[in-house]
Amino acid sequence: MGNRLTRIYTRTGDDGTTGLGDGSRIPKDAMRVEAMGAVDELNSAIGVLLANDLDDTSRSTLTDIQHSLFDLGGELSMPGTSVISDDRVTILEERLDTMNNGLAPLKEFILPGGSSAAAACHLARAICRRAERRLHSLSKTDTVNPASIRFVNRLSDLLFVLARHINKEAAIADVFWQHERNQ
Repeated sequence: MGNRLTRIYTRTGDDGTTGLGDGSRIPKDAMRVEAMGAVDELNSAIGVLLANDLDDTSRSTLTDIQHSLFDLGGELSMPGTSVISDDRVTILEERLDTMNNGLAPLKEFILPGGSSAAAACHLARAICRRAERRLHSLSKTDTVNPASIRFVNRLSDLLFVLARHINKEAAIADVFWQHERNQ
């Protein structure tokens, strides 16, 4: 970060545009800004999740993810830049496999919930899916790093498994969808 912000407001966005890292300005409702905003919202949701009491593995994994999401936001703010690599996708897959191996196989769909930390994780997962949709929408009109799309896709899977892991660590059962319940 070359220049430190000494004043938070600049008034430059009052005209409905925002500045990108390359110095260009685009409308605040442009698909690139939508994608950046969804990634930022996801990072914030993970911050809320990290405010919970979590085991060291979950905390370390989520902290690493937050840094990667910040990198992804920077990548999106600099069109044509690639920061996220397939190595980060592989790391998510390895953590996902390790966590999933400790869980009972799913035979039913589960509802978001259980512990408050698991519910926060499910919310982060849903926001992650939105970020993925925004990245795909952006990729229809502009170049998007394919590894970034894979990273966000794997991240939503990891957040699902992490929510189950959090419930298991808290000795709270997953909430199963009762598809044959009486209405």
